[in-house]
Amino acid sequence: MSPPAELETLRDFLRYAVSRFNQAGLAFGHGSANAYDEAAYLLLHTLHLPLDRLEPFLDAKLTAAERAEFGALLGRRIDERVPAAYLTHEAWLGDFRFHVDERVLIPRSFIAELLPDGLAPYLPNPSAVTSALDLCTGSGCLAVLLAHAFDNADVDAVDISADALAVAQRNVSDYGLAGRINLIRSNLFDNLPGKSYDLIISNPPYVTTMAMEALPREYHHEPALALAGGDDGLDAVRTILRKAPQFMQPDALLVVEVGDNRAGTEAAFPRMPFTWLATPSAEASVFLLRRDEIIAGR
Repeated sequence: MSPPAELETLRDFLRYAVSRFNQAGLAFGHGSANAYDEAAYLLLHTLHLPLDRLEPFLDAKLTAAERAEFGALLGRRIDERVPAAYLTHEAWLGDFRFHVDERVLIPRSFIAELLPDGLAPYLPNPSAVTSALDLCTGSGCLAVLLAHAFDNADVDAVDISADALAVAQRNVSDYGLAGRINLIRSNLFDNLPGKSYDLIISNPPYVTTMAMEALPREYHHEPALALAGGDDGLDAVRTILRKAPQFMQPDALLVVEVGDNRAGTEAAFPRMPFTWLATPSAEASVFLLRRDEIIAGR
């Protein structure tokens, strides 16, 4: 895409991008919530400017090379519906930056909002957590956050996809955590014989078959393996709840994200005493269970 010649400043290009994004009816939700935030992010990233400092640069003019680079990004975002994170090869969870590409789901887990507080008050002594598991690790983002939240924990990060684990390896290395995060290729618990954990977290595939068919084009750039959870979205959750207790220490916690599927989850497991955790972005998208609760709720 070649931006109109009359556009000169960041302010001009920002307004133009917002207008084009709205005109095209883009879907957001991969790091930005609206056209303005996404346009500002792409512009600042293209110009190698601080992502939190737009105002001082609004009246600066773009060079010819910058115009061309930003125009190319706009073209792919609008014409191909490529999510911004795949265009820039980065995604943010709070202050943590992660490399991403189309081999992995773009990080956006509600569990990430719970880890900075060490899952308080459910884990009153974070230093006592010495072993943790991240099932369906994808880019490795939650495994990295686990390692930062629980200083004494060794973390196993599991995924069925070798491609995803290659991306996770890069992120683990970027944070200097290769000595604490062990990447394992496994279909959930299958390749974890003899393992036992103080904490298990998982952001598994949980999109229902019907919802998969209705997803905007942006989401179809992501690996379906990381999204599709079966007819009711609970295929992986069923396996996790069935097998988790044998991999949990007596006082261990299991924390699982199910998105908007609280009602379906409770209907599928009517005896399970779920504790639903509120986050800044969601009221009931993540559940918590203790080992004895899982066993009693079967």
